[in-house]
Amino acid sequence: MKPKRGKSNQELRTRKDLLLAAGRLMKRGAKPSMDEVAEEALVSRATAYRHFPSIDSLLIEVPVDESVGDPGAFFHDDPSDDVEERVDRAEASMHEVVYRNEAQLRVILANSIGRDRRDDAAPVRQNRRLPLIEAALAPARRRMRDADYRRLCAALAMIFGPESMIVFRDVMRLDEATARSVKSWAARALVKAAMPISKRPASR
Repeated sequence: MKPKRGKSNQELRTRKDLLLAAGRLMKRGAKPSMDEVAEEALVSRATAYRHFPSIDSLLIEVPVDESVGDPGAFFHDDPSDDVEERVDRAEASMHEVVYRNEAQLRVILANSIGRDRRDDAAPVRQNRRLPLIEAALAPARRRMRDADYRRLCAALAMIFGPESMIVFRDVMRLDEATARSVKSWAARALVKAAMPISKRPASR
């Protein structure tokens, strides 16, 4: 269950650099080519194409990446150690990003499903949800066993992000507000179940 580190992290950083580079070029008022994005990101053209099969698949992801923002900054002014509240707040933020960018995210999901999985070094998707989940759980990290912490992160990852939106929209036929209510309940239940009993916040 432990996520891959090392080379995988470096590849994610390279992928992020490409997204940031594309965003900078787009703000100059023109649609960049893959060669231009690679040059701006200081990587080779081959590396850029290993992460994104086309310039369009890269550019469609830029506004989504910019919408998520920096997970560390998200809790910068929040001194609370109430992990349930922090996780719920984080999910509410991700929920807004997902539903605001639904069309782009459906394309990104379709592109990721069609990617060649034989190249394990190149991540198919940018892992935006895990840093946000980890930031939300930060006050409780030291008092959780590693296995419990990793399991909780993995469970929450099924709630955060566009996959749950697909289930609520297409399978369950639930509106956005109802979907958010269900996810809030599920995220809080998962946190409550994973936390050491003596450290859970008092019932209100």
